[in-house]
Amino acid sequence: MTLAHHAFWPARVPHAISPPATALPDNLLVSARRFPDRPALVFLGHTTTYAQLAAQVERLAAWLAERGVKRGDRVLVGLQNCPQLVVAHYAILSANAVVVPVNPMNKAAELRHLIEDSGAVLAITSTELSAEWLSAGMAARDLLVAHLAEVLPGGRTDGEGLPAGWADWLNADIALPDGATAWRHALACSAAPPALEVGAADLALLGYTSGTTGHPKGCMHRHSSLQHNVFAGALWGNGSHEDVVLGVVPMFHITGMVVVMHGAIMGGAALVLMPRWQREYAARLIQEHRVTRWTNIPTMVIDLLASPQVDGFDLSSLVYIGGGGAAMPQAVAERLQQRWGLRYQEGYGLTETAAPSHSNPADAPRQQCLGVPYISCDARVVDTDTLQELPAGEPGEIIVHGPMVFDGYWRQPEATRAAFIEFDGKRFFRTGDIGYVDGDGYFFMTDRLKRMINASGFKVWPAEVENLMHAHPGIAEACIVSAPDAYRGETVKAIVVWRAGNEALTEDALRDWCRAHMAAYKVPARIEFVDSLPKSGAGKVMWRALQERERDR
Repeated sequence: MTLAHHAFWPARVPHAISPPATALPDNLLVSARRFPDRPALVFLGHTTTYAQLAAQVERLAAWLAERGVKRGDRVLVGLQNCPQLVVAHYAILSANAVVVPVNPMNKAAELRHLIEDSGAVLAITSTELSAEWLSAGMAARDLLVAHLAEVLPGGRTDGEGLPAGWADWLNADIALPDGATAWRHALACSAAPPALEVGAADLALLGYTSGTTGHPKGCMHRHSSLQHNVFAGALWGNGSHEDVVLGVVPMFHITGMVVVMHGAIMGGAALVLMPRWQREYAARLIQEHRVTRWTNIPTMVIDLLASPQVDGFDLSSLVYIGGGGAAMPQAVAERLQQRWGLRYQEGYGLTETAAPSHSNPADAPRQQCLGVPYISCDARVVDTDTLQELPAGEPGEIIVHGPMVFDGYWRQPEATRAAFIEFDGKRFFRTGDIGYVDGDGYFFMTDRLKRMINASGFKVWPAEVENLMHAHPGIAEACIVSAPDAYRGETVKAIVVWRAGNEALTEDALRDWCRAHMAAYKVPARIEFVDSLPKSGAGKVMWRALQERERDR
């Protein structure tokens, strides 16, 4: 194990910490006692204080318990970034249950697997998404449905200062499904709140991530693994309760959830929520609220700098800007530094590692670099065949050990066994990412061992998209590969064989069908129709050959 990166370690930051012995809800309770009148959430101009947030969490936890949610039960949360999402997470955990975050872009076929595999007893969503949940087989009586604008005075927005079209979808009058519970009714519960029984060792999160089989697997995180990265993040970034955090990365995703939401709440910071990305509105929020910290994905920064109004943006309040999910192009990082003096701080992590396992030191960041192993993290590069550690500069698989690593995959012991190896007497997680470590201990990624596409930070697993596409009656076969994309880094391409008699199926028609059956980021941006797909002697589609052909192009 090399400790060369300690020479670049942030001053006064410990190399390792012990996770708190408390559960996540304690963080909110402490912040609410310390800063009752401080803004906790800012959403479309409306502020929720820490005292108000804690009170809403208590009411919803009481409703959940009264409804029968008990210790260890799984509850699905499918919402965009909004106050209700934050309340839902903390209320579920306060009711001693387990949060199952859901991408609000998911369609019925994707939701169905999450419902069935997690065994969830309830789903919390918003009115415009409720029909998709019903189509997925969720009973209306098991839905708690919010209207995003109901937290605003009068339950509506006049649209002033909002991006064009936002007022229409925020104010859309969509009927509550018969039998479902309205958010406002749940928050009116007068029952006593449940006692907090869970601690650091209890299951807190079941975050789903897909894989080579195409079937999403639930990553089991205890309160302790999440708490580690929440507290480590505050130390690494020198955060405080005076921070104002822009919450625009999706909080169904591990980074938005742990780094942004839980990190802000633990620190007593103000969290400015954006339900959707819009570059001019993001710049306005940064200026108006004097945002100090912005975790993002590089495509957001690329988009921001491409705005015709960029010369008028005031980002002078920012003391931190960084993120991951994709490499930040060097030219963009240089423009960011030249224009505002901001050094983009890249990091690396997975759902399995509760977000960061690596990060660039604030005073010594390197571009297009994963960073150095994070607080308490031991990371190595090993030969993919022999699993022996490799010297600096030689590419191999990145493996990770530390208190931020998940327990394993929900009800999948074989997948769990395959995901870990014993190394130097410790249990290491195999990331499936190929990279190398340089002589200074900085890690760089060069390829992936697993078949995965990273489109603007969204992870797309080809096998899952193929499974969904095969439900189309006009498709005989489909193979998904990665195609280079100047904006997204890489994007999704489908190579499709028509089913006999369906040769009239067009690219546009197939893409429209995909939009109705899968999350938008999984929909193939490019589609190529072919007569046949190359097969191995065993009859398996030779996706590597198709991927190499695409890269050669």
